Amino acid sequence: MSADAGFKEAVDSFAAALALERGLAEKTQEAYLRDVRALIAFLSRRGRSSVNAVVRTDLTAYLETLHQAAKRASSRARAFTAIKEFFAHLREMRFIASDPMEGLEAPKKGVALPKILPEEAMRRLVESVAGTDPRDLRDRAMLELLYGCGLRVSELCDLTLESFPEGAEIVRCTGKGSKDRIVPLGHAAGEALARYLASARASFDRGNRGERHLFLTRLGRKFTRMGVFKLLKQRAAAAGLDASVVSPHVLRHCFASHLLAHGADIRAIQEMLGHASISTTQVYTHVDQARLGEIHHKYHPRA
Repeated sequence: MSADAGFKEAVDSFAAALALERGLAEKTQEAYLRDVRALIAFLSRRGRSSVNAVVRTDLTAYLETLHQAAKRASSRARAFTAIKEFFAHLREMRFIASDPMEGLEAPKKGVALPKILPEEAMRRLVESVAGTDPRDLRDRAMLELLYGCGLRVSELCDLTLESFPEGAEIVRCTGKGSKDRIVPLGHAAGEALARYLASARASFDRGNRGERHLFLTRLGRKFTRMGVFKLLKQRAAAAGLDASVVSPHVLRHCFASHLLAHGADIRAIQEMLGHASISTTQVYTHVDQARLGEIHHKYHPRA
């Protein structure tokens, strides 16, 4: 290999290694190459013309630009990994004599806080679907269950008529790892579901009594995840909300965060969400702490 390889030769070699040896997903390969090419554009502006001319201060300067550009912590962490893999490959292939990334520490990812809508926005979204035609009754029941029970979109799609034991105010759903769990069915969700079953579902099953899925499309088929996404975006836009920040998972986050804000026990929320580990659920305590911080800053005389 060239002892003074140009950037193109080095990147081409790295791209081939990613494709043939690393077993990474195609999107991950593309992301790594984007990160490396962005670095090389930076290095070129600093007057570097080959990988052998790159020194550690070049790399620390580039990583600092990512931080100053307010790149997300996850994006900075991925860029660090891509660059580290790139130079490790160059060292292995003897493009460079020493690795300038050696000893550099990866940026901390931090806690990725989930997106949450205010309670008023959630109320507006759900109550905006107030019609009595079959589609409105179906969509209102879907919204009430997503927000009122904290269901994943796949869990909502998989619900059947047998998911609601007669006379019991609960819903049975199957989550990740095919694990069953029971979630309380609130008053609003229960009423919306009852209206849908009494007056609307028969309009969707097209006389196919063997179809047991709870929510059906106009073609009488089980909803897909993308079908629910599309429906929710349309309803959010109609309610005057920014549809780009509304998704089934955001409603699940709202379910957990709003419960916590009103004093619910974190362990109970864990059970209702179906999280295997309490550490997954504890992200909502960070959300609530952020809300408390805003309140303190707004109202405390010494804040």
